[in-house]
Amino acid sequence: MGSMTTPPPDEPAATDSPVAVGPWRRRTRREAYANAWITVWHDQVDRPDGSDGIYGVVHFENLAVGAVVLDDRDRVLLVGQHRYTLDAWSWEIPEGGVPDGESAEDGARRELREETGVEADEWRPLCRFHLSNSISDETGWLFAARARRHGEPSPDPTEELTTRWVPFDAAMAMIAMGEITDAMTIMGLQAVALERATRAADQGEGTR
Repeated sequence: MGSMTTPPPDEPAATDSPVAVGPWRRRTRREAYANAWITVWHDQVDRPDGSDGIYGVVHFENLAVGAVVLDDRDRVLLVGQHRYTLDAWSWEIPEGGVPDGESAEDGARRELREETGVEADEWRPLCRFHLSNSISDETGWLFAARARRHGEPSPDPTEELTTRWVPFDAAMAMIAMGEITDAMTIMGLQAVALERATRAADQGEGTR
């Protein structure tokens, strides 16, 4: 994984050269904080109306990925863990970060294997997304896959995880009841639900 103290060439850590950013104009950029996963930039800007302002940008080193993994009984695989930022328990699809040099799908496969020990096939993309795009440039991909083999997980040292298989309809109900609040999980499950609803509607049209 690359160091966060060296941002991409087109995003210098500190610059006094004005840069047009759509209707905004960035006058300066300074690195306010950096670690192995994020950099926080403090920008001096001209707002779209021409007034003076500032903008804080959280840059993510890794691409975010997640996978909606279903088994032959139409159960979805969920991972449970305590989220430090929220100081709360969270049920989520297997998800994580993908560094440069690894494809989004390969990263999703790796995260699934590391977090749950599950191997899957029939991989396909569901959607691309941005999270918290008012303050962050985090980008990611969601996939769907079919579980085939079960092995032993090997989670990251920062993770204390548990897994459960939940009927797909029950997982959708967990969203409605506020038991699933993770954005990537909600997007992934709803993307699959939308596919199913569209397919059912198309089949209904075909029988008329």
